[in-house]
Amino acid sequence: MADKSYKLRPSDFGFLWDECPRCFYLKVARDAPRPPVPFPRIFNQIDEAMKASLQKIPSADWATGTPAGRFHQADGWVQSVPVTLPGRKSSCFIRGIFDTVLALDAGGYAVVDFKTSTISDRNAVKYGRQLNAYAFAMERPAPGDYVSATPVNALGLLVYEPKSFAPAPGNRAGLAGELAWLPVTKNDDTFVKFLDGVLAVLDLDEPPPPGGACPYCRYRETSRVKGW
Repeated sequence: MADKSYKLRPSDFGFLWDECPRCFYLKVARDAPRPPVPFPRIFNQIDEAMKASLQKIPSADWATGTPAGRFHQADGWVQSVPVTLPGRKSSCFIRGIFDTVLALDAGGYAVVDFKTSTISDRNAVKYGRQLNAYAFAMERPAPGDYVSATPVNALGLLVYEPKSFAPAPGNRAGLAGELAWLPVTKNDDTFVKFLDGVLAVLDLDEPPPPGGACPYCRYRETSRVKGW
């Protein structure tokens, strides 16, 4: 029997885990998350406008290389069954809200994240674990009202990079730019190995050392030393 069952959020896999295992541990194992940082609403507005427009056309017309299919669902909850791994005291489960799912013409599904960002292959690496986590949960859904999509045959980012601005009559304006499909490799074995490493950290009796680039830990340590 596992000691604990940790709830893991896919959105924490790309930034928090890489930036600072200590902050990740404190959030998940000790229920002590960092203070929230406000996320600019404008990116959500662009994301919503993209979904509203693109769901009306076949996905193959979105951008070169996008898998052929149709818009299936957006902004749904996923939760996986508990994951127990050999040699680990605790188990975990994946829970989060995905961005978009396509029903593919060739069968199966694709999990897609819409991003407003610079078009760079680095983004596919950065968000790869997050997309693999959504796929993992969709293919192994917990009982309840959670999204199931089996099999997930493709993962990727649809990235919009604004490049020009044009005013229009009536106090209006428009942005124009480029859309690009950045495929992400789906690999359950690699993702399970990642989960094994996460559980190894979460099962520690004390938090691990902070990440070298973690500004929050640097500020906290400086405040402690200086007595602020």
